[in-house]
Amino acid sequence: MNEFKYVGAELELFASANNWKNYIKFLLRKYIKGNVLEVGAGIGSNTRLLSSSHYNNWLCLEPDIQLFNQLKDLIALNSITNCYSFNGTIDCLSDQQLFDSILYIDVLEHIHSDREEITKAYQHLKADGNLIILSPAHQWLFTSFDSAIGHYRRYSKKTLKAVMPDELKVIKLAYLDCVGLFASLGNKLVLKQSIPSLKQIKVWDKFMVPISIKTDPLFGYQFGKSILLVGRKRF
Repeated sequence: MNEFKYVGAELELFASANNWKNYIKFLLRKYIKGNVLEVGAGIGSNTRLLSSSHYNNWLCLEPDIQLFNQLKDLIALNSITNCYSFNGTIDCLSDQQLFDSILYIDVLEHIHSDREEITKAYQHLKADGNLIILSPAHQWLFTSFDSAIGHYRRYSKKTLKAVMPDELKVIKLAYLDCVGLFASLGNKLVLKQSIPSLKQIKVWDKFMVPISIKTDPLFGYQFGKSILLVGRKRF
C-alpha cells in the first residue's frame, strides 16, 4: 500500500498561473510525442495543459492518494483522450513499459535520490525518446518556501547535468523566467515567505511572466528562476 504524502500546499495556487503554463507548453510541445509518461502528475494541471500535444497514450504517475484522486477526476471531467493514471512511482512500472517522452515537471527536486530516479527513467525511455525536466533553479535561491513544499534542492546547469546518464544527449538546457528570478531573490532577502499568496502568484503571472517570455531569448536563456533540460536517448 502506497503511503506517500505530498507535503506542499501550492499546487492549487500555481494552477492559476496560465501565462507561465502556456509558456512551458510552447517550449515543450515539439518534444512531447508518442507514448508519454508524466511522473508526479499531482492534481493534473500540467496533464490538462500538455496533453493537447500530439501523442498516442499518456500515463500519469502520482504517489499521493489524495492528489491521485483529484488527478483521476480531472482526466475524467476533461475527457482527456487515451490518458490513464496510476497511484504509484516509477518503481511500479514493468520492464516492458517503454515511452517516447518522460516528463518531470517540477518533480525531480522533490525526490531524494534524484540520480537513481533518472537512471530508472532512462531505462523506460525508448531509443530517440525525450526526457523532459523542469525544476527550480539556483541553490542560492533556496528558501523556507522550498523547504515547506518538500524540495531537497534547486538545480544549476552543472548539477542537473550531473545526475543525467552519460548516454543521454542533452539537446536543450536553459534557464527560464529571468524577471521571476528577481522576485524570488526579493522573497529570499526581504519578504522571507514560506508560501506566496494567490495575489502574488497572479501579479507574477500577469506582469512578470510576459516580460520573461520576451526577454529570456534575448538573454540567451542564461538566467532565470527555473531550469529546463531536454535529453534524448541515443540509438
